[in-house]
Amino acid sequence: MSDHPQIGRRQALKFLSAAPMLPLGSLSLASMLTGCGGSTAAEAVPAVSFVSASFSSMAAPTLANAAAMATTTVGSTLSVTMSDKSVTDYKLAYQPFFVTGDMVPDGAGGKVLAGAYYDINNKPIMDNSVAGKERHIFSDSPDGTSLLSLANPTITGIKGKAVFAVVQFEYTTRNQFGTDLNGTLPAEADMYGKLPSPIAVLTLDQDQITGKLSLVKYHNVDTSKVHGLWITCGASLSPWGTHLSSEEYEPNAPFASDDPQFKAYSKNTFGSETAANPYHYGHLPEVTVNPDGTGSIKKHYCMGRISHELVQVMPDNRTVLMGDDATNSGLFIFVADNEKDLSAGTLYVAKIGTGFSNDPAAAGAKLTWINLGHATSAEIENMANTLKPSDIMTVSKTDPLDASFTKIFTGGKPNWIKLKPNMEKAAAFLETHRYAYLVGGSMGFTKMEGTTVNIKDKVAYSALQNMVDSMVKDNAKGWNAQSGIALDKALVAGGVMAHSLGGGQSDTAGAAIKSEWVPMQTKALLVGEDIAADALGNLANPDKIGNPDNLKFSEKLRTLFIGEDSGYHVNNFLWAYNVDTKILSRLMSMPAGAEATGLHVVDDLNGWTYIMSNFQHPGDWISSLHGKVQPTLDPLVRANYKDRFGAAVGYLTADATSVKLSKG
Repeated sequence: MSDHPQIGRRQALKFLSAAPMLPLGSLSLASMLTGCGGSTAAEAVPAVSFVSASFSSMAAPTLANAAAMATTTVGSTLSVTMSDKSVTDYKLAYQPFFVTGDMVPDGAGGKVLAGAYYDINNKPIMDNSVAGKERHIFSDSPDGTSLLSLANPTITGIKGKAVFAVVQFEYTTRNQFGTDLNGTLPAEADMYGKLPSPIAVLTLDQDQITGKLSLVKYHNVDTSKVHGLWITCGASLSPWGTHLSSEEYEPNAPFASDDPQFKAYSKNTFGSETAANPYHYGHLPEVTVNPDGTGSIKKHYCMGRISHELVQVMPDNRTVLMGDDATNSGLFIFVADNEKDLSAGTLYVAKIGTGFSNDPAAAGAKLTWINLGHATSAEIENMANTLKPSDIMTVSKTDPLDASFTKIFTGGKPNWIKLKPNMEKAAAFLETHRYAYLVGGSMGFTKMEGTTVNIKDKVAYSALQNMVDSMVKDNAKGWNAQSGIALDKALVAGGVMAHSLGGGQSDTAGAAIKSEWVPMQTKALLVGEDIAADALGNLANPDKIGNPDNLKFSEKLRTLFIGEDSGYHVNNFLWAYNVDTKILSRLMSMPAGAEATGLHVVDDLNGWTYIMSNFQHPGDWISSLHGKVQPTLDPLVRANYKDRFGAAVGYLTADATSVKLSKG
């Protein structure tokens, strides 16, 4: 995208008033005219206002254009309709800030490695796996991203306005030892979950004529005060302007001492396999951006120790809907005691009523809520510091043949547990999955991923990456009658659930839930379709969503954006679903083998609308899925993305050469 679009484009834009679009968002009509050298404020200007927006759908790339399958491909168009019936079309494109492994500006005249890893003492972690190729290791998996502004930034050298993005890096797939051409990564090369996840603040220069964002400073946030971060996945922007991170797949605390992954994490972070405390991970980190482009971080220990994926704070600034990306996962809400403060509150888990279905035509199922307890972050952090797993409950992987134990399922496997006396609160907040199952929560979901909210309609959305195993009737991997989830057939392609929200709700013990944003009923909104392998290798219908993950809703565009983490689509896609027209549009295709991540939508940032999108692990081949394309695409992906070690952080833009104006 050029820095300064053609004059013709600017003249076309003068018809738009308060229109959310890419790249111009809700600038006033007068400022648009001034910006393009058009009419003066004294001239008569017709009152024109935004009516609606829609996206065209691009075709999925094929091997006829292999280059498009090996990179980010955008072939969609945004059409904006105004009250005078004029329609302006914008061809979309993708603009990366960087590819991980790039040297980017540190804001002080130097350079820093994007996506780089640091230990608890903020020393670089090196990849020494291949003699003679030692290097500072960096991530191939950027994920959750937030874009925000501050009232009084202190950044110098900005030509437009300073805005900020927070970007977290979930993991890195591999070191330099060996490769995984056949879908099997050698144990010596596998780095998943073995490093402390980095998180960075990007200072961006926002051009006030074009809306273009340019990276001017990259700051690595010091996470040592929160013991480092564990597998940071999806993220959201809080209503008060902080970045709500995640720690996914919490360490299995009773068995952490025998877990090679967690021991490697501890070794790489602290220098010792036994130094890391599993109860310090699986919580919700919150990052505050400072006016100088640095950032500070804290963890909230009172929101449940679950597989945090992506949370959504409701408009009351207190109620938080939480994704739980695990097998035998649950739907959780947290209601904070005070607005804009997640350091104390009450945790609830859903109980699913009859009628749960993955059929969008079905009526849906009622939700009720079990109160797991009230806590402050400080008291649970103190418990995490002082309690061992055996202090809280006895956990066995085999049947102890003792009636005082309760059989539950976690991670698709049976556990037998026995709670220690007076340990209910510790169990609720440090062994949340096991305790929620024990008290009757519907712990039958598989990979409950991203969440978001449609404020106008008072509907929240949750992505189920797939609907298998513990969600399927009589499945030995974890289905249990108490969950209320018993599908007749698995749906690997997954779907998006819609939850109606309301107030006046009570928990299952009869106590009032102090929120007007409680999910009351859930039903399927959109689902994928499993298929036999097509000519390209897709195992899910490529014209429907497949394994949805990130979700974000735009109030102005009335659009639900959906990013995929699919092992069933050869290329993962970014989709837009208009909740009024019910039209699903494919906006963007990721490099083959890559997951769509970092989805974030900002309706108005200094008058501009942005859709942020990253991807991770390009060329992460799955033999059953990519067998037909890998020989062709592997060398192309390697050439594009640092031999598959790099991945992009960026956003969607509007192509300046593609505008047309028409009258209805």
